[in-house]
Amino acid sequence: MGERLPEPHASSSPAVAASSEAEEIEVLDSEDVLPMAAEDFDPDNTGYISTEKFRSLLQRHGSELDPHKLEVLLALADSNSEGRICYQDFVNLMSNKRSNSFRQAILQGNRRLCSKALLEETGLSLSQRLIRHVAYETLPREIDRKWYYDSYTCCPPPWFMITITIVEVAFFLYNGVVLDRFVLQVTHPLYLKNALLYHPQLRAQAWRYLTYIFMHAGIEHLGLNVVLQLLVGVPLEMVHGAARISFVYVAGVVAGSLAVSVADMTAPVVGSSGGVYALVSAHLANIVMNWSGMKCQFKLLRMAVALVCMSFEFGRAVWLRFHPSVYPPCPHPSFMAHLGGVMVGITLGVIILRNYEQRLQDQTLWWIFLSIYVIFVLFAIFWNIFAYSLLDLKLPPPP
Repeated sequence: MGERLPEPHASSSPAVAASSEAEEIEVLDSEDVLPMAAEDFDPDNTGYISTEKFRSLLQRHGSELDPHKLEVLLALADSNSEGRICYQDFVNLMSNKRSNSFRQAILQGNRRLCSKALLEETGLSLSQRLIRHVAYETLPREIDRKWYYDSYTCCPPPWFMITITIVEVAFFLYNGVVLDRFVLQVTHPLYLKNALLYHPQLRAQAWRYLTYIFMHAGIEHLGLNVVLQLLVGVPLEMVHGAARISFVYVAGVVAGSLAVSVADMTAPVVGSSGGVYALVSAHLANIVMNWSGMKCQFKLLRMAVALVCMSFEFGRAVWLRFHPSVYPPCPHPSFMAHLGGVMVGITLGVIILRNYEQRLQDQTLWWIFLSIYVIFVLFAIFWNIFAYSLLDLKLPPPP
């Protein structure tokens, strides 16, 4: 079996904090054994390896490594200008936890990483400054920010969040024209007749668990959701890709409607708040968990503003839910979808955002949270099939 490298002890370093949460990783395959003690890598338990010592170790024991791994490690040492290498980067590279695109970025000799911090770069074009801004908004580690800045090509563009926003706005405008109302559309007597929103009497129509996001209570509801998903969702999609961000968004949407069907069984649900709250909660939790590494400007103030906006929207939803309904006995739409989205964000969402360019299938917490999510979905499905009849619940008539 290959040797295992012990993790560095706790310290103030964000790299050490990150590595202390991970399990011990088998660094080398059976043919790639380095006869070195832990002190050879990090004698002071700082979370970093001196570049000079790192090179010396590679020269001494490089013949015992796979040539490809040796090439990657030498490239990592060459690209670092700070005189030290993050221990976690070394572990991730040797254990193949990084994705192929991240590893390939090291090996591309014609696309060298900049030798100083991105914030010190001058003479950048508008697009380069935008990419740098996005990197500092979303990534907590300088090595990740540099690689993202060096490799981002805007191909494909952040199409998912832009497309979903356009479709939501289009449906809202269409409903506004049909109902002749744009503020508090939800209070119109014909609002519930739309085939997209979730209604407890029509819960067997499975598409409603997703399509309810295209219906909003009013322009105030739509406006806040659109602003949040564009300001937060687009940068996240630029960094982590459409597949990962769309997964978090859709998982939040499904969890939102299922949460309503379980916890607020007589109420309908509308709006994209489940998906929006999943993304925003994941982003805010990622900032808090990597506070010292996140270099976005005014992060405390901006977090406070985001929390105020989310609290305002949630408070509006609670008030509307218990406001006397204009179509009794059916109540106004539920607020439980917001909470379902938050739960997805602080579990699955955080794991995705904390593992930039790393394979999720190698993360133990990913499988734990994914299993919990699948169990909840299965529980909610059986609940919808059996609980309503067993509880003899009196539901509002279909619209």
